[in-house]
This record gives sequence, C-alpha cells and structure tokens, in this order.
Amino acid sequence: MIESLNTSIREFLTGKGVSEYIANILLDVGNFVLLIIVCYLIYLIVRTLIRSSVHTFAAKTKSHWDDVMIKRKVFARISMLIPLIIFNLYFKNVLIDFPMIHTLIKGLIEIFIVLTSLTIVLAILDSLNEIYQSYDISKARPIKGYLQVAKIIVYILAVVSVISVFLGDQGFGWLAGFGAFSAVLMLVFKDPILGFVGGIQLTSNNMVRIGDWISMPKYGADGTVTDITLTTVKVQNWDKTITTIPTYTLVTDYFQNWRGMEESGGRRIKRSINIDMKSVKFCSSEMLEKFQKIHVIESYLSSKNKELQAHNEKNELDNTVLVNGRRQTNLGVFRAYLKEYLRNKPEVNMDMTFLVRQLQPSENGIPIEVYVFSRIQEWALYEDIQADIFDHILAVIPEFELQVFQHPTGADFRRLVD
Repeated sequence: MIESLNTSIREFLTGKGVSEYIANILLDVGNFVLLIIVCYLIYLIVRTLIRSSVHTFAAKTKSHWDDVMIKRKVFARISMLIPLIIFNLYFKNVLIDFPMIHTLIKGLIEIFIVLTSLTIVLAILDSLNEIYQSYDISKARPIKGYLQVAKIIVYILAVVSVISVFLGDQGFGWLAGFGAFSAVLMLVFKDPILGFVGGIQLTSNNMVRIGDWISMPKYGADGTVTDITLTTVKVQNWDKTITTIPTYTLVTDYFQNWRGMEESGGRRIKRSINIDMKSVKFCSSEMLEKFQKIHVIESYLSSKNKELQAHNEKNELDNTVLVNGRRQTNLGVFRAYLKEYLRNKPEVNMDMTFLVRQLQPSENGIPIEVYVFSRIQEWALYEDIQADIFDHILAVIPEFELQVFQHPTGADFRRLVD
C-alpha cells in the first residue's frame, strides 16, 4: 500500500513538471518525516496506555513488585523502545536514494535501541534486587553480587552490539580476535572476578549476612554489615564510621562473626579478679559461723561441713593439726558464694556454660574467673550487667577475709614512708 501511494505521489509530481529525481528526493524526505511523526505518535499512545492501565492496575494490586518496577521506570523505558523498533523496521524503505545518510541514521537508531534495551535490563535488575531485599531471606542470601555480575555481562553485550553496529558486522565475526584481549580484561576486571568468587563462597557457606556484627581488626572494622556487593562489604562501626572491606578478603583473611552469639540467646561474660595468695587460709570455727549467716550459701555450708566432718571422723584424723583431713578454705567458700550469687541473678543464662574457676596462680596472685553468659545481648545493658557483677565481687571479697591483688601505687608508698 505504501509503495502504491508513493507511486501515485511520484506520478502526480512528475505530472506537475517536477523532475523524477526531485520527486524521489521529496518522497524520501516526506516518508522520513512521516515515519518520525508516526513513531512519535506511537510513543505518546504507548506511554498513555501504560500510565492509564499499568499504573492503575499496579495501584489496585496488593503486591509491591509492580510498584517497584514503576518506580524504577521499567515500563516508561519500554514505551521508548517500541517506537524505536518500529522506526528501525520501516526505515529500510526510507532515504534509499541517500545511502550514506541512510546507513548513518540506521546505525544511530540501532545504537539507540541497544542503549534503551540496556537501560531496561538494568532497571529490571535493580527492581529484582529491591523486591528481593523486601524479604527476610535477603539478609541470609543476598543476591546483589550476582546482579552486579549480570550487569557487567549486559554492559559487555551492549558494547559488543554497539561495536558491531559501527563495524557493520552483525554476525559478530570480529569477536574471533577477541581472545587476544582476554589478559587485559582479566587484569581490568580482577577485583570483580575475585569479588564474585568470594561472594559465592560467602553466600554458599553462610559466612556473612547483612545485619551481622563482624570484627576485622586488620581493616579497622567492628560493627554491623550494611551492604554486600560484588567487590566490597560495607561495615558500619559502632562509632558510626564506615569501613569498606574487599569481599574476597573475607574468604582469605581472618574475621570474627558474632552472629552465633546473637542467635545463642546469651552473651559471654569472661573476666577474672586476682586474689592475693597471702590472704588464702583455712576457715576457723568463727569464720564458718560468720559465713553461715550468708543466706545464699547457708545450705551449702551445712552440707559441706557434714561431709568433711564425716570424712575426718571416718579416718580418725587429729583435728588439732589443720593440715590433717579435709577443711574448708575462705577461697573455696568464696567460690561457692560466687556460684550461688550468679545462679540467683535473673540476667545470667543458666542454659549455657556456667563456670567460676581458679586459673593458674602467677606473680599477680590467684585469678578467679567468672565464665558465664548474660541473657541480655544489647551492648550497653550487657556492660551494665557485667559491671554490676564485678562491683559486687570487689565489695564482697573482704567479707571472706580475702584481699584483691594489685601492684603498689603512689599512695601505698606514701603510707610506707609515713
């Protein structure tokens, strides 16, 4: 029909005295202008249909994926692609008498199609990432790194397509020599390749998730993971600074993930106090009578005294010599008191490791270590609980006629001089 219409117009123009050459030029230019107008009208129609139908449909649905794609302008970019494709299909019959101009415009249109398609694919990938992040599984299995790899592939394909348009080789035959540049490409994309491999290992082995608390002193990182990308892991430290760590180093280097502590229901308290060895001694009857008044160890002392008395009587030991038989020490009673004191604290998680132990004595005294877990994991509250425990321990030690070991201070030397 178009050819018939062109023939009729050409005959009309030549009948009016216009040369056939001029008539063909006028027809080509007219068809070109008409094609532009038609494609622009198609663009307006498609854009209007998308706004009136797709946007209305998205507003009525409960799902949010369509809203995300609208926000990312996926449909708006598609409305630009459709008229470009139509223009490219019908342009082969336009400006055929001007081969250089025809080839130039056709190449530009094909490049616009490639670039528009690129923006559509990128918008779709961004939409997928945003939709996926709305689900809880995204924290355990982030896909941002994989999407970034997909973007790199899309960019490469777009560049290859544009180069093919310039070279006029739609069969991609020029790629036969592309292997010569592989070494250069490996060097340029070294970090993304290593990051991609590292990201796969991190995800498949469930080593790091968004929201995990990690510590990596080598990089000055101690805080919450806020983002995992193809090449970097972003950590917001507790002082609100941001540390960026190469993804691959989390596989090849040491880091500490505190997720296990957060999921366990407790946070470890591991701290010791040094007792002066000179203050350790056997308990006298007066000391035991005094300790018997301490409520939390009252039953312990009663049962322990009966046990020791029965043992000593059974073996007919001479009690006038303290080293004979079994006897309680003020340090042993103090450890028993610590256990009962901690058992009665609601903040201590009794379902996890619970130890009050004596460590290797040294020149700094005898370390008595508290190794328990707090039910509360929040940093500030956890520190308060830990401080309360050791405040009480320091205050109660003299009640057991024990002394805390510490190196002499200036005040000690002044008292000695006085």
